[in-house]
Amino acid sequence: MGQSREGSTEQKWLNSRNAQLKLLVNYQEPYRSQILDYLFKPNFGASLHILKVEIGGDAQSTDGTEPSHMHYENDENYFRGYEWWLMKEAKKRNPNIKLIGLPWAFPGWIGKGENWPYDYPDITAYYIVSWILGAKQYHDLDIDYVGIWNERAFSSKYIKLLRYTLDKNGLEQVRIIASDRLWEPISFVMMIDSELHGVVDVIGAHYPGTKTVPNALLTGKKLWSSEDYSTFNDDVGAGCWARILNQNYVNGNMTSTIAWNLVASYYEELPFGRCGLMTAQQPWSGHYKVESPIWITAHTTQFTQPGWSYLQVDGHLEGGGSFVALTDGLGNLTIIIETMSHNHSKCIRPPLPNFSVVPQRATFYLRGSFVIVNFCSLSSLQLQVWKGRFSLDLNVDEVYTLTTLKTGRKCACPEPPPPQPFPSNYKDDFNIGNPPFSEAPNFADQTGVFEYFINASDPGDHVFTLRQVVVQRPITWVSDADQTISVIGNFKWVNMTVTCDIYIEKPRDGGVFIAGRVDNGGIYVRNTKGVFFWVFADGTYRVTGDLAGKKILMKGLAGVRDNAWHTLTLNIQGNSASGLLNGYPLWENVTVSSPGNGWAALGTRSFEFAQFDNFHVEAC
Repeated sequence: MGQSREGSTEQKWLNSRNAQLKLLVNYQEPYRSQILDYLFKPNFGASLHILKVEIGGDAQSTDGTEPSHMHYENDENYFRGYEWWLMKEAKKRNPNIKLIGLPWAFPGWIGKGENWPYDYPDITAYYIVSWILGAKQYHDLDIDYVGIWNERAFSSKYIKLLRYTLDKNGLEQVRIIASDRLWEPISFVMMIDSELHGVVDVIGAHYPGTKTVPNALLTGKKLWSSEDYSTFNDDVGAGCWARILNQNYVNGNMTSTIAWNLVASYYEELPFGRCGLMTAQQPWSGHYKVESPIWITAHTTQFTQPGWSYLQVDGHLEGGGSFVALTDGLGNLTIIIETMSHNHSKCIRPPLPNFSVVPQRATFYLRGSFVIVNFCSLSSLQLQVWKGRFSLDLNVDEVYTLTTLKTGRKCACPEPPPPQPFPSNYKDDFNIGNPPFSEAPNFADQTGVFEYFINASDPGDHVFTLRQVVVQRPITWVSDADQTISVIGNFKWVNMTVTCDIYIEKPRDGGVFIAGRVDNGGIYVRNTKGVFFWVFADGTYRVTGDLAGKKILMKGLAGVRDNAWHTLTLNIQGNSASGLLNGYPLWENVTVSSPGNGWAALGTRSFEFAQFDNFHVEAC
């Protein structure tokens, strides 16, 4: 093995982003801490080196929305959402973990009515830098890297202005990653724009298929797969993860690989269900599952650290598979070997060309200071090093780690409780004066943001409510719905009764709904169908078969008005639905043929203020 490449490398890391953790925060102790230990605690489980979080933008970012720290231009709140909490929990377990922030979307005021964040780059830079400053001021978190706009266009002018704004605010240590999309055109533009080249520290590409491009290499910058994996977390998903962790460097010279997503902690029927390193989607039961990708991660993260350097070797094995070798420069050496076959390592994207892997004996030659290295014994593996040479019999679909370190453990917490379905009788009156999180448990916002609210003007029964707070369409990452919606419950529910007190704040054309058998969310939220019971400030009501309100099943007068509390009840039994207003029948015997099952939900007609209270669902 030859000399190490120039410069240090931050090692294989994992990210959290968007709504992937909506359910994790609701776990009771000790289960929540156990899950976090498996992710972040050094020499325990995944032992992650970096955490990448979404800078919430009030818009859909795959499986839900994340709240912005600035819903409105004159608004700042650095306690919304769960990302602050998650970063602190990670730092609590590993003070050396690196932190990355990346926006998927932006609140609408930044674009001044346009779905574009670069028309006013000074405003966008101010917004992002405010998030970084808030992380430090309110949570004592130092953000190490910041990105531009996830998988969307970049602006050279904005990137330069972002660097200037960071420096002006004393954040010279924060590095910039660009552009979290493809290798091009960012690499080419950096080659012809020396100023841009000077302010971008890392070129990050998504799902590169272990390959890079010549221009990226010619920039001389660190190359990262800044989002990868997103594959179902069974053994094939683990094989995908093992292969790309090695081959992103072997084939593409990428020194960091970041997995989307950290933990599958969202309703499984949302897009990309169980595409996390582990699964924690039942806070009501306490059940979680440590999936194979956790231990694949540990093969690298427990035996290397940020700052270790790759050795310059050809990491392809003759019989198929790959290996990488890393050193800390102090005499320690770690070698990670993978022999994943094609069918056992398919990722969700990009398509994987055919290749073959066979059982083989691989011989390794250690040179220079590593000639006399002694590897620590790992499990039952017997390894004899003789004059800097050793051989291993490698089977197919296996991962091996050889290391001089004496650390590394496969730890296990007590078995979590068995799985249970979402409670079939569920209530929430939102009566909590000082909530630990800004959003109510188990509600998964799919468009808009629903937050705990103290209704100081109401001295009666509705002081503590749930309020939809996004009043301008955000700068979106995908096609958010034109209505706001938050889903809850068991996707398998068929028959249900949903009851909720509602308060329309927008006069004339304001409106709200409750719903059942809701069949969609995430990036597909515009296509959501179900049974929707709407009431409007103009005194009318509608029953529709879709969120968009195009499939009208019933309509009429209800007498509802704005700025008053009303109680809606939706009852769905078999192929029939009925609705009550303030306890009295308003409509009945509406035929509903599809969808046949789905979540309960609530929401608003547009991006408007509205309040909800005393939510109750009984289902089967």
